[in-house]
Amino acid sequence: MGKDFKDLKYRIQVSPYDCTGCSNCVDICPAKNKAIVMKPIEPQMEAQKSNWEYALTISDKSELTNIETVRGSQFVQPLFEFSGACAGCGETPYVKLLTQLFGDRMMIANATGCSSIYGGSAPSVPYCTNKDGKGPTWANSLFEDNAEFGYGMFLGVQQIRSKIADTMTELLEANISEELKSKFKEWIEAKEDGKLSKKVSLDMLHLLEENKDNQLVNEIIERKDFLIKKSFWIVGGDGWAYDIGFGGLDHVIASGDDVNILVMDTEVYSNTGGQSSKASPTASIAKFTTSGKKVRKKDLGMMAMSYGHVYVAQVAMGANQNQLMKAVKEAEAYKGPSVVIAYSPCIAHGIKEGMGKTQTQMKKAVEAGYWHLYRYNPELKEEGKNPFILDSKEPKASFREFLMGEVRYASLVKTFPEVAEDLFVKSEEEAKERYESYLRLT
Repeated sequence: MGKDFKDLKYRIQVSPYDCTGCSNCVDICPAKNKAIVMKPIEPQMEAQKSNWEYALTISDKSELTNIETVRGSQFVQPLFEFSGACAGCGETPYVKLLTQLFGDRMMIANATGCSSIYGGSAPSVPYCTNKDGKGPTWANSLFEDNAEFGYGMFLGVQQIRSKIADTMTELLEANISEELKSKFKEWIEAKEDGKLSKKVSLDMLHLLEENKDNQLVNEIIERKDFLIKKSFWIVGGDGWAYDIGFGGLDHVIASGDDVNILVMDTEVYSNTGGQSSKASPTASIAKFTTSGKKVRKKDLGMMAMSYGHVYVAQVAMGANQNQLMKAVKEAEAYKGPSVVIAYSPCIAHGIKEGMGKTQTQMKKAVEAGYWHLYRYNPELKEEGKNPFILDSKEPKASFREFLMGEVRYASLVKTFPEVAEDLFVKSEEEAKERYESYLRLT
């Protein structure tokens, strides 16, 4: 496993109690001789039970490596585990990754939809805490107002932290220890930096306790949960972001404030039974478009980019994990609004190879030019560079072959053969137009 894990042994241990048997892990295992294989559950339940329970006693080793890499991030305890999502769901791996990178200081506003159901079906929820009792703060809002709801969470915390900064500034003139004053100055300087504010805040806690006789210091202690900068994520699907909640999403990104938006794009209203959305591409079949959608998919990323001050990325985990990591890190670090649009294969797509191939399906989508990877970073403009980076290569695979690999397209040939060919051609032309429009920005 490299120098950072010298003298340690490594094992991937699957929970026999919770594995859904989707087999995506086996499908994407890069080893020539697979490091993990599928086996019948009955004999494995007994054989793996003690292994799993022992694995839970092993301490986190993520401090030994750089967690901001694809490899390193997977040594961090996920603070999202064992959700009730469909086996092979394309959305949940993105949420899991966010909690590995930012989970101990995350605040999540979750739009109603699949992600709110598998994310918060009481009495069991998949969000959890680490050994220090830290984990994501999660709340679910309505379909139509989740962006505003998340923005309200941001504004509330901003007010509390502004009050802490004012109190610290006042205490710089008070009769308290010089060491604590020094920490106050450091905190005020680092307050908007996630990593630095965490370090300074943890260093400060014992000094606050030592000076708690002071009433103003006590006010800071009462608000200590807000010392570390929060990582705000407004999360939902395309039905929310492209359609019903789009007005709110637009309002929030127009504010210029430091919130992050994750759109898990399944290209259909998944949770309500598979209705067509503005994210549904031409020729796709869904409820309300049973004869194939006649108009093109809305380009949410380009609309957000038009502001000029919004960080925008389009990603697909199975196609390029490194690009996904770059996008998520850059989005969170950017001092302004960010929108990350993540391609998320869904059971509603009718993937012919099955839901055990969702990561592979993402790769195929990019290779065929069906989905494109890019990052738009406004900070690059300030450096005199082009803010737009096209991360996906020129499509080489067959677009039509990709479409025929999913029932939502292939069934059109049987049900409406008279329009199928024209719609397939139109869909491919629109995909090429999108790619060329991105190419012009490079």
